[in-house]
Amino acid sequence: MKKVVLLFLILFCLTPAAFAKKAAKLVIPAGSGYVGTLPDVESGFPKPEAGQTDPAFEYKDGFNDPYKIKPAPRDNPSFVNIIMKKDKTSQYVNDINYVISIVEDLQTDIEDNQNVQKFNAESYFLKENVEFLRDKYKNKAEESYISYRKLMQLNTHVQSIAQLRLESEAYSPYVTTQGSGNMFTSNNIDNQLDYLLKEIKSTLVVLKETR
Repeated sequence: MKKVVLLFLILFCLTPAAFAKKAAKLVIPAGSGYVGTLPDVESGFPKPEAGQTDPAFEYKDGFNDPYKIKPAPRDNPSFVNIIMKKDKTSQYVNDINYVISIVEDLQTDIEDNQNVQKFNAESYFLKENVEFLRDKYKNKAEESYISYRKLMQLNTHVQSIAQLRLESEAYSPYVTTQGSGNMFTSNNIDNQLDYLLKEIKSTLVVLKETR
């Protein structure tokens, strides 16, 4: 009996040490990560093949040489029509196009029988713009253009009619229709406006053909 009890005590003392050794073998140090074999996930996602894009412009010889100035592909339509595209309209043409709208307003005033104040306001506006062009293109090639000379002549005529209409309103009640007073009659004013209207139309044709 004593031997059985003694044997039991010996086994009881040895059992915790055995468990401790087994437990020590199961401890995994922190930071060791996953232990084992990962599945192959790349096989299900094939790598995309690199595509090839045609350049917008053909390279010239020496284009990649860092010590040479890069030659421009001037024979390529994309380069010429997009990158090098310039305003083909000259400043003179832009100025003339602006004046055309003023001359057309004068034409409308005459055709609609507008009063003296409306006509003279447009005449003054034309005068200011023509004088601007005269100063801008003084002693330049534009002075020899037919459109330039026609515009100058038209402006002179417009200003004379504007002055005539203004004087007619001021003096016609006090002068007779005989002699110099005849120039202030409504019949004479209408004839002068008809002549001016024809000149305006012919001038507009020349101005609109300016390139």
